[in-house]
Amino acid sequence: MAAVPRGPRSDPPAGARFFCTAGRGLEPFLTREVRARLAATQVEYISGKVFFTTCSDLNMLKKLKSAERLFLLIKKQLPLNVSSGSKGKIFNEMQRLINDDPESWLKAISIWKNLELDAKKEKLSQKDANPLKRKMGENDVIVAKKLETEQMHEIRENKECQLEKQIEAAALEQGHRITKRQEFLEEDLQKDAVGSRTHSDLTFRVSCRCSGAIAKTFTAQEVGRVFGIALMKQFGWKADLRNPNLEVFIHLSDIYSVVGIPMFRVPLASRAYIKTAGLRSTTAWAMACLAEIKAGAFVLDPMCGLGTILLEAAKEWPDVYYVGADVSDSQLLGACDNLKAAGLKDKIELIKASVTELPLPSESVDTIISDIPFGKKFKLGEDIKSILQEMERVLHIGGTAVLLLSEDHCRRLRDHGGTSIPLNCREGHAGEPGSEECLNPEGKTGISDPVSPSFAASNQDSLDRMPPFGSLVPVECYKVSLGKTDAFMCKYKKLHSPGP
Repeated sequence: MAAVPRGPRSDPPAGARFFCTAGRGLEPFLTREVRARLAATQVEYISGKVFFTTCSDLNMLKKLKSAERLFLLIKKQLPLNVSSGSKGKIFNEMQRLINDDPESWLKAISIWKNLELDAKKEKLSQKDANPLKRKMGENDVIVAKKLETEQMHEIRENKECQLEKQIEAAALEQGHRITKRQEFLEEDLQKDAVGSRTHSDLTFRVSCRCSGAIAKTFTAQEVGRVFGIALMKQFGWKADLRNPNLEVFIHLSDIYSVVGIPMFRVPLASRAYIKTAGLRSTTAWAMACLAEIKAGAFVLDPMCGLGTILLEAAKEWPDVYYVGADVSDSQLLGACDNLKAAGLKDKIELIKASVTELPLPSESVDTIISDIPFGKKFKLGEDIKSILQEMERVLHIGGTAVLLLSEDHCRRLRDHGGTSIPLNCREGHAGEPGSEECLNPEGKTGISDPVSPSFAASNQDSLDRMPPFGSLVPVECYKVSLGKTDAFMCKYKKLHSPGP
């Protein structure tokens, strides 16, 4: 099993608070991942978001696999009271998210700048440390000079602030009378000092998301305008919709009000190593995680499509024999292009074969992970039964199958009737992802995060939908969102050889 690196516990910023967005149903997976990969503390999640505190740098944060986007948290508080009165009153309440606590905004901006600065320094040091690379290029010189200029600017500002304090202290000690002209000059100095402390040279834009009752009352554009005006008045920032230094993200819902700063322009879910996207990469990674892949295992995706699941698994757990099968030439060609782009052509073998007639011996596969096609483009209908029978045949006793199934697939499996094997043999908990070993390969046991009753009830209901199929018994099931539709990520264990 591949070792999952942990983030450093030292280096600034100490105790920075972040949140990630996640697809519905993947929050428990992301909760476990930030604990194991980043040594995160104060981990909590709500629908679609996971909050945590970590000392990890941007390079470690970028390695999160089950997250959609990463944000530095500025504020998280109770929802706005939309029924409180007029639009003007609610707008004032929105502006209070900025005006009531400007220090939290300034602190977040300082952390954000330090993170960006540390990332630039690390890139430069990595280039200098490699003697085989050419000398620092023109772009690197520009970046280095820019960093030096920023540092000199900060030193100069600090000296000016100290000088101001010394002058004011001396004036008070001597008891000098301040004239009206001097008062005006002091006000100007204070404004300049505040400008330097509030990063008035920043340009920004606001991106908003409204859901629930507030979305019925205000548009995202209206909310963005209110917050934008408040930020310009409070901090002196300038709005720039095209190419700002800073983006401010605001989500107002019936459950919470959240404000943060996106840490990367490109979402974490957009993998640089995947040329042509198939299944959502976060869902593919979660399926591989749920499968508890062991080093040296034989992992099969009998309906691999463009190979997204195998790519995600091979990137995280490389010491495994992976095989992808598909009956479509075009899909296999696309999968082959993806493997080349990801540099994994020697890690994953592709074969052309029907999922109902796999060219593999019985009980030869350790783990099966597959997205069972559904929707308008792909319809299996009654074939779902023959597909599962073939998977059951090639999977060895004690092996694991993780399948992504539609509501229609679940209904057809229920109609099939299953077997009389009781469901009390479940190995996992309905509200939590499988063994933490998938993210903690050193075998250290961690404290489980509390599971919200709504998630536990939802996942228990999902598991109850999945009857046994021959010797395949469901042990965990998660209802996950695939955008416009929902699906069930179901984990099966093979308990015995199938009957005649």
